[in-house]
Amino acid sequence: MKAMVMTAAGGPEVLELREIPEPAIARPTEIKVRLRAAGVNPVDTKVRSRGLFFPGAGLPAVLGCDGAGEVVAVGPQVTRFRVGDAVWFCNGGLGREQGNYAEYTVLDEWLAERVPAGVGFEEAAAAPLVLITAWEALCGRCCLQEGQTVLVHAGAGAWATSRSSWRACGARGCDHGELGREGGLRARARGGGGHRLPGAGRRRCGQGLDGWARRGRGVRHVGPAVFQASIPAVAHYGRLVTILDPGPNLDWKEARLHNLNVSFVLMLTPQLFDLHDARGAQVDILRQCGEWLERRELRVEVAQTFPLAQAADAHRLIEAGHVQGKLVLTV
Repeated sequence: MKAMVMTAAGGPEVLELREIPEPAIARPTEIKVRLRAAGVNPVDTKVRSRGLFFPGAGLPAVLGCDGAGEVVAVGPQVTRFRVGDAVWFCNGGLGREQGNYAEYTVLDEWLAERVPAGVGFEEAAAAPLVLITAWEALCGRCCLQEGQTVLVHAGAGAWATSRSSWRACGARGCDHGELGREGGLRARARGGGGHRLPGAGRRRCGQGLDGWARRGRGVRHVGPAVFQASIPAVAHYGRLVTILDPGPNLDWKEARLHNLNVSFVLMLTPQLFDLHDARGAQVDILRQCGEWLERRELRVEVAQTFPLAQAADAHRLIEAGHVQGKLVLTV
């Protein structure tokens, strides 16, 4: 089969289109999928440039955590899917299990979900990693409740800041767009509601934002300076969530004085450490998001598609830092 493989750690040029052996079902609960699309995520570029996550994993390797396609074969104990079913999933791409920059893949049936009705393969392939990340950040770490306020840097949410894309935030469901200058950030954010403590009814505890989720590398100016500037913008007893290392030499004094809860989100942890229950919880998230996608209460924006052979171009575009929406490879 055709696959885009990583031949070494380095720049986008280390990605090569090759013929590699087609995977086969090895366990009775596995399904074989003819991939139709693969999402391209910033983590793909990090694995490509820095090396595979799993020690001892060999090269060449197929990248790509997100995939969507048609079931073409099932193991004898598969009960959830039949040949012809459309499925989507987040699996592989880190150096052990095969990723999805390829024509075929094999995975256990419990890791996949049916593609929601009315959703195409490209949209489905764009979604799993980012949907699970957003859910774990906003629901799992921020513990958001109705009536609270959240600031999402370089993204979309109740509040969002981004010099290059804030005008698009309103179209994605934001209540407000902000340019993200640090002085304005604190002044505007402080006007928001305070965090509601568990068991405190509707009592407010201070003024400011209830949570902050920092999303990815899509906007280059989002970094340690923005993390530091966001600390005073969060309400007392509020939460800050980041999916990246906020950097060294941060001043944590104000975060401590405000009694902030600072959390990290890496949705790949369950795959990296074989956490079966945690992976199952992520599949449940995908199932719930699928219901919202089917009702069109949730939308995933595909910014651009590339044929599989142009995966390196997709990586270059992500690393340039100007992507609004998701990039997808068509297979």
